[in-house]
Amino acid sequence: MDFKTLIAKRYSCRAYTSQPVEEEKLQLILEAARLAPTAANRQPFRILVIHTAGREEALRRIYNKDWFAQVPIVLAVCGVPAEAWKRRTDEWSAMDVDAAIVMDHMILMATELGLGTCWIAAFDPQAAREVLQLPEDIKPLLFTPLGYPADQPRAKVRETLDELVRYERWS
Repeated sequence: MDFKTLIAKRYSCRAYTSQPVEEEKLQLILEAARLAPTAANRQPFRILVIHTAGREEALRRIYNKDWFAQVPIVLAVCGVPAEAWKRRTDEWSAMDVDAAIVMDHMILMATELGLGTCWIAAFDPQAAREVLQLPEDIKPLLFTPLGYPADQPRAKVRETLDELVRYERWS
């Protein structure tokens, strides 16, 4: 599928079948994450692959939606602040942006492979720390369920380019 079709096809899936995700597809998605660009190629992230069977109650503590806990796999992108590139002038860390790029690579590869995803940032970070047993120096940043869609995409509502794009200066 060409890139234009791929980005148009990706949507936030909120219903999944129980069909398992093939290991080969999972590895392609993880490889897409590994190849994602990060600031100074620091790769300040780790991905947790969470098989949901038997962990539904714990996963609902992180994000309380049935479809989040019933999908075959959940992927968590965690940041490693000590490994992140920081801008010298103001110490701004690129870690969150790097994690977003990694997540985007994974969800686009999943779409290419016929799998559904849903970008989740509205989770309980403390519950994530506890459930995933994260060390203090690791930061949970993003989650996505990963599985075969059992729903259909809704029409995308987006602003026009005229509303989103400026040329040369703000005004």
